[in-house]
Amino acid sequence: MTSDLEIKQWSVISERGCEASALTYEEARRLVHRLGGEGRHGLCIITDEAAARMVTGGLNKRSEANVDRT
Repeated sequence: MTSDLEIKQWSVISERGCEASALTYEEARRLVHRLGGEGRHGLCIITDEAAARMVTGGLNKRSEANVDRT
């Protein structure tokens, strides 16, 4: 049985918008750590479903370009 944390259903948002989506929770956690180290503010891990709802509120979804999968 797969844990919800292992499913690619997590997004990272910041004050700039959606930084990345379709991540496992661990990938999202690593991205938050990296972006925080770069001085990015307002970082949160939320579900892709919640992030998709926020897009209509003015946030822009970004690709997985920010994700370091190593």
